[in-house]
Amino acid sequence: MDTSSIPSVSLNRVVNVAGGNLYALAAQYLGDATKWYQIAVVNGLTDPMLTGPLTLIIPPNGLPSNGGILGG
Repeated sequence: MDTSSIPSVSLNRVVNVAGGNLYALAAQYLGDATKWYQIAVVNGLTDPMLTGPLTLIIPPNGLPSNGGILGG
């Protein structure tokens, strides 16, 4: 079966936030506040503190945590 014409499905979730922090989003959507860096990486962020209205991509919850170390 040729699967080249089947559209791929993204497992990412998109959320709109007005400030806050990535720790709370990681706890809510990924079940672990130390996974904040996974949200940061996919959104090109380095600071877990958020200001202003933002649209963020929440990655799928399948990767293990590295203890919350950005770039680790």
